[in-house]
Amino acid sequence: MQGHRGARGLAPENTLAGFKVALDLGVTTLETDLAITRADEVMISHDPALNPDITRGPDGQWLAAPGPAIRTLTADELRRYDIGRINPASKYAQQFPEQKPADGQRFPTLAELFAMAGPTTRFNIEIKTDPGKPDLTPDPARFARLTVEAIAKAGAAGRSTVQSFDWRGLLEVKKLAPEIATGCLTIESPNFDTVRRNAGPSPWLAGLDLTQHGGSVPRLAKAAGCAVWSPFWRNVSADNVKEAQTLGLKVVPWTVNVPAEMTRLIDLGVDGLITDYPDRALPVLAVKGLKSR
Repeated sequence: MQGHRGARGLAPENTLAGFKVALDLGVTTLETDLAITRADEVMISHDPALNPDITRGPDGQWLAAPGPAIRTLTADELRRYDIGRINPASKYAQQFPEQKPADGQRFPTLAELFAMAGPTTRFNIEIKTDPGKPDLTPDPARFARLTVEAIAKAGAAGRSTVQSFDWRGLLEVKKLAPEIATGCLTIESPNFDTVRRNAGPSPWLAGLDLTQHGGSVPRLAKAAGCAVWSPFWRNVSADNVKEAQTLGLKVVPWTVNVPAEMTRLIDLGVDGLITDYPDRALPVLAVKGLKSR
């Protein structure tokens, strides 16, 4: 079981306080996201720019609109902002009514997360780049290099997986550090589709062509060198789980929050779950006789 952005359903996302909540619940793998500052500092943030749904300025007021891109700021400038609660007036707040605030939380560095989590915690670390928005972040190669360097400095290569929807960064990670496992993220939905069947090679998939792999996303992930395939949970089927595992891939769907769906996915044989609510997943795992690792 992996705690998504820490334990987003219960505590402020991607904060040290939120990660502690997840660890206290027994989560052994923390899922998180990266952003890179102007000074190449490796920070934790899902959004490439300041998100008004979760960000208050130095004056204590909610941002009225999306803030500057993190790549235009330094870590010290980022730390002026408080990300310890959701704006109660936002639609986002309605999604997570159980989240308890932790005022005063600041954007942490990846190094700070490694230090807080200790030497046995595992990490699933997402490189956040978008081939359609190249100006928001460093290019995938640079992003990958900075991520690998931060993981190596913490001595966490054996406990870390680097994942991304943009597989260009994953190919770079494998070139730089073959010992670090990579996870191929995918989604096929009306609102967001990184696979783009019948539309030619998707820009998300690093030039790999689905048609050359029999239309199989697991085969495509294997060709990209990934050890893990992480599909959107609604895209998981018994057939594609079996195919992926036959190829030697672990299947870890994201982000599933309903216990009945967790049970269904476990029954399909997935290798793990990513969830905003570790407290909901633990009883499901217990009934199935499974451990959280």
